[in-house]
Amino acid sequence: MANKNIPDSGYSDDDGSADPRLGAALAAWAEDRTAVGPVLQALKGARLLVPVVAVLGEVEEDDQEGREARHKGGGGRRMGGLRREKTSDMAVPTLKAGGRTALPAFTSTDSLARWDPEARPVAVPLHQALQAAAHEKADTVVLDLAGPVPFELTGPALLALAEGRTSTDPLADPA
Repeated sequence: MANKNIPDSGYSDDDGSADPRLGAALAAWAEDRTAVGPVLQALKGARLLVPVVAVLGEVEEDDQEGREARHKGGGGRRMGGLRREKTSDMAVPTLKAGGRTALPAFTSTDSLARWDPEARPVAVPLHQALQAAAHEKADTVVLDLAGPVPFELTGPALLALAEGRTSTDPLADPA
C-alpha cells in the first residue's frame, strides 16, 4: 500500500470540546436574541465541526439465495437474494426545507453526537465551513442543530463572516 499523506487539519490537539468563548457568546445570545455581535466575533476565529456521513453507493444481491427461494417452497417465484452494501461514500449532509438549504455545523463532538451519533466530525476553521456551505449551495449554516443552543447563521450575518467582518452594520464596515 502506498503511503497516503493526510493533511494536518491544524487541530491535532483538539479534544472535541466547544470553544469556551463561543459557548459563552451562544449562551448570552440564548438569553438576549439581540446579542448577535459577540457570537459573530467568537465565530470568526472558531473551529467548527462539519459532519460527514456514510451514504449507500451500490447494493449487491446474492443470486444464490434467490435461486434457493425459487426451488424451496417459493412457489416458483423469484424471491430475490440477500441484499448487502457493496460500496459506500462519505458525504457532507445538507438540510432542506421551504426552498432553503442549510449546512449543519457543530461547536463540539457532544453537540454533533446529539444530532447524529453516526456522523463523523471534520474540524475546520470558519472560512472552510463557509466554503463548504457555498459549495453545497446552502444559504444558511445551522450551528448545534440539536442544542445546547441552536444558532442560524444566514443573511447579513453569514455575508459579514464570509467577508471577514464581525458586524452586520454597514456603517461599522471599515471599508
